[in-house]
Amino acid sequence: MRTVLAVLFDGVQSLDVSGPVEVFHGAERHRPGTYRIRTVTADGGPVRTSSGLTLVPDHSFADAPAAHTLLVPGGEGTRRPDPGLVDWLREQGPRAVRLVSVCSGALLLAEAGLLDGRRVTSHWSVCARLARDHPSVEVDPDPIFVRDGNLATSAGVTSGIDLALALVEEDTGRDVALSVARHLVVFLRRPGNQAQFSAQLTAQTARREPLREVQLGAPPTPLGQWGRISEHPGADLSVEALAARARLSPRHFARAFHAETGTTPGRYVDRVRLEHARRLLEDTAGGVEEISRACGYGTPEAMRRAFVRTLGTAPAEYRRRFRPTPVH
Repeated sequence: MRTVLAVLFDGVQSLDVSGPVEVFHGAERHRPGTYRIRTVTADGGPVRTSSGLTLVPDHSFADAPAAHTLLVPGGEGTRRPDPGLVDWLREQGPRAVRLVSVCSGALLLAEAGLLDGRRVTSHWSVCARLARDHPSVEVDPDPIFVRDGNLATSAGVTSGIDLALALVEEDTGRDVALSVARHLVVFLRRPGNQAQFSAQLTAQTARREPLREVQLGAPPTPLGQWGRISEHPGADLSVEALAARARLSPRHFARAFHAETGTTPGRYVDRVRLEHARRLLEDTAGGVEEISRACGYGTPEAMRRAFVRTLGTAPAEYRRRFRPTPVH
């Protein structure tokens, strides 16, 4: 039996705790004897979450059981962490078989020196701080969760559920994880390298109207109802075509687009096309050839290269692993 020990503190994000705990509890319900779930606070007393809920723990630091999976959630309480909590994590973290953080819980692990030399992620709003304050930590702000040996870190709130499902699948197999996902009415699991934000949210919004029209869409113009890049991934989205729609020269358009959005037109289009292809693979029964044409790749081989380059897997394998199984 694996003991999952969730650390609680004042200002903890309640969903960072309850989401993964529900996953592990669901696995225990489907396969008794798999997990024992316990919670712990510094003194064994209750804590108040950032949303005002009160959580009552099972243990104090002094009498907590040894953890197989030490779960460290995030929340407002990570902004100015209790030194005693950091000291306890520094001592207990290396003893756990598996160390897991959700959201800004990675800040606590970093303060305890447990992330040095490791690749991690966290909630997008704290990744810059994590990288700045802990330069020895390799921070990847994009994925929803990252595995590095026995360390697993996840992004904000619901990504903790995705990570917990991945751990359950690793511990018990796909059938149990799928049963838990069905019970919770969620995907079996989103891929860990799925971005925290879509291309449209990642890129800044252009200030100038011609660029904004190309990026985000606009009411019909003399150029026609062309709309957003994201709504027409199969269209001609070359720099020359986009520049013509923005009424700019290709060179001026490329330079201005990068200056105002923080990315090049080509990278923006690549990401939009990949996101659209992933949604179609997950949500429709369309064939790979059909989807490749609809997303502007032209050929299945071109889409396969884009998937392998960015996601490390081919489209067919991506669909097999991540298309949700219908619940009857």
